[in-house]
Amino acid sequence: MPKFNFIATDATGKEVRSTIEATTQAQAIALIRAKNLFPTAIGQADGSKSAAKAEAKKTGMNAEIKLPSFLKPRVKQKDLTTTTRQLATLMAAGLPLLRSLRVLERQCANQTMRETLHAMGESVESGNSFSEALASHPKIFDNLYVNMVKAGEAGGVIELVLNRLAEFMEKSQKITNKVKSAMTYPMVILIAAIGITSVLMLTVIPKFEEIFTDLLEGKQLPAITRMVIGISNALQHYFIFIAMGIAAIVMIVSLALKTKAGRDLRDRIKANLPGLGSLTRRTCIARLTRTLGTLLSSGVPLLQALSIVRDTADNVIYFNALQTVHDGVKEGENLSNLIEQTKVFPPMVVGMIDVGEETGAIADMLTRIADTYDDEVDNAVSGLTSLLEPMVIILLAGIVGTIVIAMFLPLISVISSLNG
Repeated sequence: MPKFNFIATDATGKEVRSTIEATTQAQAIALIRAKNLFPTAIGQADGSKSAAKAEAKKTGMNAEIKLPSFLKPRVKQKDLTTTTRQLATLMAAGLPLLRSLRVLERQCANQTMRETLHAMGESVESGNSFSEALASHPKIFDNLYVNMVKAGEAGGVIELVLNRLAEFMEKSQKITNKVKSAMTYPMVILIAAIGITSVLMLTVIPKFEEIFTDLLEGKQLPAITRMVIGISNALQHYFIFIAMGIAAIVMIVSLALKTKAGRDLRDRIKANLPGLGSLTRRTCIARLTRTLGTLLSSGVPLLQALSIVRDTADNVIYFNALQTVHDGVKEGENLSNLIEQTKVFPPMVVGMIDVGEETGAIADMLTRIADTYDDEVDNAVSGLTSLLEPMVIILLAGIVGTIVIAMFLPLISVISSLNG
């Protein structure tokens, strides 16, 4: 009779790893559940490699051309969210984890994600837990994802945790998409302004310079005209050096941002810029509170949740604040008091966390805070977009207008001299 390796959790959430004999995998799952255990991973103990090869042959993966890693398609957030939602649906319908992974592998369109699902299936089949299989692919599944699944395994609620992860990623992606779509129009106008200015400077201005030289016969040009012609000449004769200088500046800034001091300076500037600073702070608070609320509602202990949230913070100000909160909670201090002492969270956030601690519904309160700040981010993005569009248009009009005035002033002088 075939043997199956399995990983399961008992009523207390303790992980159990063992082997069971059964005719089929479905029978093995039934026998495991009869022992009051909740199976999280199961695979045939003997011939797992041959089974994997048979499955690969069945799905046609053995005929797929393997591309180098740098040529493989990237797993986008949308692909990961869709896969997570589908996996949660399959498991909620009663399918075992391994079979769910195989089903997703067959229908996944993204090659990188398909190969990852195949590798995860082999890992689970060989006896590893789902969280261990996820942890072996850190470029796709981050620390937050792995730890939430680990908490779901401990509580026997993996499908619930996967649903929460999908909701979390969908809301995060929604905010990101709104910011990107809001910035599209200003960026298009800015690129158009750069293109129009470049054409004028490199093709139109030199012709006007030749006309002025012939008509004015050595007379001095207006200051604004001399400035525009000087910029045009510099672009024509020193374009390569200017491009190299800009590239060098970009490279230096990029290298500086990889250092701790550079990242700290960048984050502090972003958080304190007029207009943009408020948007940055609200976005950080929305993301951090939603992450912490999702972790706590999934059963992750507070200290571990704070550590994960701290590591996922993309701003040094909030990283340092969460480090202080983590150390204080470790010493037994009150969460809301520690958050208030950091002075980087608004009073409304502190007050709602305090109420959450009093009522025992801190995870729910954190989610409500995130919802509130998501709405504020939406409004701030809309306001910023409505402000940016006219500013970029005014900038474009100013640049083109300056060039036009600079070119027509000498012509007025020529016309006046001819009339005289």
